[in-house]
Amino acid sequence: MSEIKQYIEKSREIIEKIAAQEDKIEQAANLFSSTILSGRMVHVFGSGHSRIMVEEMWPRYGSFPGFNPIVELSLTFHNLVVGANGQRQAMFLENVSGFAERILRNFKLSELDSALVISSSGTNIVPVEIAEIFQQNKIKVVSIITKAHSDKSKSKRKDGKKLSDFSDIILDTGAPVGDAMIEIENLKTPVSPGSTLGGVILINSIKARVASLLTKAGHPPTVLSAANKVGEQKAVELFENAYDEHAKRLSKLYQF
Repeated sequence: MSEIKQYIEKSREIIEKIAAQEDKIEQAANLFSSTILSGRMVHVFGSGHSRIMVEEMWPRYGSFPGFNPIVELSLTFHNLVVGANGQRQAMFLENVSGFAERILRNFKLSELDSALVISSSGTNIVPVEIAEIFQQNKIKVVSIITKAHSDKSKSKRKDGKKLSDFSDIILDTGAPVGDAMIEIENLKTPVSPGSTLGGVILINSIKARVASLLTKAGHPPTVLSAANKVGEQKAVELFENAYDEHAKRLSKLYQF
């Protein structure tokens, strides 16, 4: 079987693993919709490549207000790879205890809020402390991890605790230990990760269910939509209204 077919086949396996978590996805969607209906926001945090899932949730086409994307550039801006703002620094900062508290100090948190924290390994200090602080503030935490990988990984914390230890609902990307899924003949290390694929499926499954729950509750979300789908004028209207709503919701997080 070619490497292309292997990756596609393993992707199907990931989809099946996510399908088996429908009950937990439903629980997460119910939690998030309750937060949004209360006028508050779902805090979404991810460092490193988990930033991809944060931006997949909001803002992009097919998404809607109610989510607070927390993307710390010092932990995610590593496009230069080496040199200033490189990957080494980002990975170092990701394991500095106390940084999470400085990030969340910017927001006025409420028990009505909820949170989604993404970390494939679930072992780096900043995302784990982010979840811990949310729970200390009586905020329910949903996590997206790669369970097989996290179970075989060592926590960077001295107490050995991982993201799963500070999660009310745990969702699994379905990727394997090490994340990379394809073995190449005469190459000692596997390639082509699967956690991003699983994470994006989880994010959009949650998003679709939340949209349904909000609509059934009489508060249909204002969805960012493409002009070639809804017309140019409507697309602009939705864009402006969605961003206005986001600003109004976000303002509550700064009312100390």
